[in-house]
Amino acid sequence: MSMLLPHYRPDDASHPPLDSAGYRSSALRYPKQPLRLLPQYLTEVTGPLLGHDRVGEHDHDLTAGHAGEPLGERIVVSGRVLDSGGKPVPHTLLELWQANSAGRYRHSGDRHPAPLDPNFTGVGRAMTDADGNYRFVTIKPGAYPWRNHDNAWRPAHLHFSLFGQAFTQRLITQMYFPGDPLFGQDPIFNSVRDPAARERMISRFDLASTVPEWALSYKFDIVLRGADATPFEDDEEDDD
Repeated sequence: MSMLLPHYRPDDASHPPLDSAGYRSSALRYPKQPLRLLPQYLTEVTGPLLGHDRVGEHDHDLTAGHAGEPLGERIVVSGRVLDSGGKPVPHTLLELWQANSAGRYRHSGDRHPAPLDPNFTGVGRAMTDADGNYRFVTIKPGAYPWRNHDNAWRPAHLHFSLFGQAFTQRLITQMYFPGDPLFGQDPIFNSVRDPAARERMISRFDLASTVPEWALSYKFDIVLRGADATPFEDDEEDDD
């Protein structure tokens, strides 16, 4: 008897297409042959387990662990991971990566002539608690040029990766900041075809969870499926 395992159904109405005409790099990245759905067996969904042993005590704080303080505006980013029925998704591993306050990644492929920050690496990890809550402390990233089109700049954003119980259960999305003037000319943001879905990628400023005299705060809930799902990328690459 075969075992039926849950999976995410495609949402072509709102999620980005594999090939987006405005996003020029996708022409070299997307598969040219039809995709085939591979069966998931017990091995793919039970191991290796990705849990608390993957997260260090201070991994949620991207401003810590260096010789000095990073440059830029310190922020708190928090929210909940939820399913389509609004139920929390507990004990889920989240990874975050981002550019620094000058808009540069600590990556050998980033040639943007902006300064690197010796006190900021731009990567972090956290686990959701029993109620699906997560929290990161970081620096607000800067916009950066990326040569996709004339005078192209990416809006400030954070990359989020969410794992289930194994490497085959991974979803990736980007979080943006409210009121960014670069939204209208960014083909990655606009590759999400549903305007309401694009809005769900924009965090909201939250005065109640700021830390007085220390950090501003943004809320960003991630919904894994259903009508209010957060749009996810269709592949796992991209430092863009």
